[in-house]
Amino acid sequence: MTSPPTVLVTSRSFSSGDLDAHGQLEAAGARIVTAPPDHDLDALRPLLAHTAAWIAGTGPITTTHLDAAPHLRLIARYGVGVDAVDLAAAARRHVLVTNTPGANSGAVADHAVALMLAALRNVTTGDHRVRAGDWRVDRTRELGRLTVGIVGAGRIGRGVAARLSGFKSTVLGHDPWVPDADLLAAGIEPVPLDRIAARSDIVSLHAPGEQPLIDAAWLAHARPGLILVNTARAGLVDEQALANALTDGTVQVYASDTLSSESGDANSPLLAKGLADRTIFTPHSAAQTVEAVDSMSLGTVTAVLAVLRGDTPPNIVLPPSTKEKI
Repeated sequence: MTSPPTVLVTSRSFSSGDLDAHGQLEAAGARIVTAPPDHDLDALRPLLAHTAAWIAGTGPITTTHLDAAPHLRLIARYGVGVDAVDLAAAARRHVLVTNTPGANSGAVADHAVALMLAALRNVTTGDHRVRAGDWRVDRTRELGRLTVGIVGAGRIGRGVAARLSGFKSTVLGHDPWVPDADLLAAGIEPVPLDRIAARSDIVSLHAPGEQPLIDAAWLAHARPGLILVNTARAGLVDEQALANALTDGTVQVYASDTLSSESGDANSPLLAKGLADRTIFTPHSAAQTVEAVDSMSLGTVTAVLAVLRGDTPPNIVLPPSTKEKI
């Protein structure tokens, strides 16, 4: 008797919305096993030995992981980013890699604007004061009167620009992969990265990759009192340089959905107690809406079922021939 194909799930929110994605896989005859999202190899090794398809979260997938998975046919990334996957190593082993483009774009764009408003209007500081019986009021600014710079103008970055159009903010943008004409069509004025620092009141990060874009040199160009928002990747920010800029007032607030330490280890310099009134953090939750979870779950299930049937899945991601810094 043939054993059912094993589907490994390491995404923390898979099938946690309204859609019973778990049930769809089981109805197709798959055996589902779950594991932590950090992709610790010692924990995964005995599971990978039998895995045919892997619904993967944001943890790394390296050559060593792939070596431990001789029957693996598919890595279905739960989300859009694939920078944590060794695409070249997967291709050498004839393992397909897919993602779910657009599934969580609206959710993340909403969250970015929410962080802008929370930082701009001192929402968390005000909450803490009221709970302490302190009703002092700080004068803040209106989003529609400010200039917002968007770094990375893919689906999410353009979604943020669309939302800002309702506030009537001035929107600048930088993305070397997007033609200037497309930026202008989206209501975004194309500018170099260093000019975004100099001209923006708020900068929102939506770039791929893990190379620092926000470092001491970039911060040296920043308009004093900058609000920096990050719903993309922790690696885009030199956290020590940013901590220094928060301390000296170059950056007024850092509002982020990600940190270099997301395992509970409070070792990021941005978590220093002295910066608590100048930082806002959410627990990598920007994409965690019911609608986005259902879309990502459906996208990964569709890919898995296609491969198990012997069909070509949608949204295959190929290894890039070149990599450029944004």
